[in-house]
Amino acid sequence: MVQTADSDALPQVVLATRNPHKTVELSRIFEDAGIKVRLIGLDAFPEAPDVVEDGLTFADNALKKARAIAEHTGFPAIADDSGLCVHALNGMPGVFSARWAGRQHDDGANLRLLLDQLADVPDRQRGAQFVCAAAVVVPGSTESVVEGTVAGHVIREPRGHRGFGYDPIFVPDGDTRTTAELDPAEKDRISHRGRAVRALAPIVAKLLG
Repeated sequence: MVQTADSDALPQVVLATRNPHKTVELSRIFEDAGIKVRLIGLDAFPEAPDVVEDGLTFADNALKKARAIAEHTGFPAIADDSGLCVHALNGMPGVFSARWAGRQHDDGANLRLLLDQLADVPDRQRGAQFVCAAAVVVPGSTESVVEGTVAGHVIREPRGHRGFGYDPIFVPDGDTRTTAELDPAEKDRISHRGRAVRALAPIVAKLLG
């Protein structure tokens, strides 16, 4: 949650995720981007629905989650959906990134399966990009969605202990480190999620006045 000296007077916005890693990362990005809101995680709404992410695009899923949480809580809601799109796999795992190995949010299994699938792919053909769609929905009012991307390539063995998901095997263009080797501030500056949330910041500010 973003904390300020007068946070109680700020507009309240629900962050539509139960992923603690994502909550920390998004909260940090929102604060750095100057979004003046009080973020509330879904832990504050134990009866909030588990939204099935069955959309065909990241934007579909982000909007679906934000709409459902805004309707349930009565507060403006921000949601994101993101994943890794590998060129040699025709853009997969894409929207299936979190459940690529068949179990939701089993990061280790997802990562191992992806590396196995790319085992025979030459280094020069291991290009990929992280994609994030971020959506905001104000109940009974309006909604908006934006997208951020970062291009890079997939390496053959995990490196680094920061980040989550596919971070240990993704090296962004222009760097030699994986996104799991970057410190949080460095990652926020170049990440797909950081870019999407920074693009969303002025939209949120306008919608909430």
